[in-house]
Amino acid sequence: MTDTTDALIERIVRREWDQFQRTNNEGGRAACQGNWPMFRQMRTSQFLTWPQPLLASYLNDLIEADRIGRNLVTEKYGRMMASTAPAEYHANIEPYIPRLSAERVAEQERIIATQVEWAADFRGRWPKLGRAMRALTTAQDTAESTSFETYLRGELGTYSTATLALYGQMIDEYAAAGRNLTEETILHTVQLGGFADLAEAEAAQ
Repeated sequence: MTDTTDALIERIVRREWDQFQRTNNEGGRAACQGNWPMFRQMRTSQFLTWPQPLLASYLNDLIEADRIGRNLVTEKYGRMMASTAPAEYHANIEPYIPRLSAERVAEQERIIATQVEWAADFRGRWPKLGRAMRALTTAQDTAESTSFETYLRGELGTYSTATLALYGQMIDEYAAAGRNLTEETILHTVQLGGFADLAEAEAAQ
């Protein structure tokens, strides 16, 4: 591995940003598409929790997507519409994106269940920071608001088989060690935002 973790993350976030810039929003360009500092903070926070082999695998996914003209960010948001805009999803998106096998969906749902538990646990212990997060479950989705669960489902659906396998392995390792991925991600987020720790960020809300 020649790239350091920081270099891998920078390359990933830059490629995602480029794909995000080429993602068309139905209501016109979204405000967040012009906010590179926020995008970089949020995505970097997530990837700082990943081991190097997973980072390298996902970077390869993005490189391959660019090579063949596939936009993983556009696809991620499209997959979310299975919940937030189901009629449009079934008519205009589902026929044009890779179909996931039953085994693949089952593995994704296993991962999602663990991560939703972690997010709920985090909200219980850090309620002010929790209120700043997305709604938690797909049952809370609206046309204007996408939950953590639905967002995660959309994102996992874009990963290659190799990347999802490494991601699932990471989730299992976090669970075995009693670690909470949501907590560690948000710790990185608040530290990149200038806070010392979660307690300081919680007090500032």
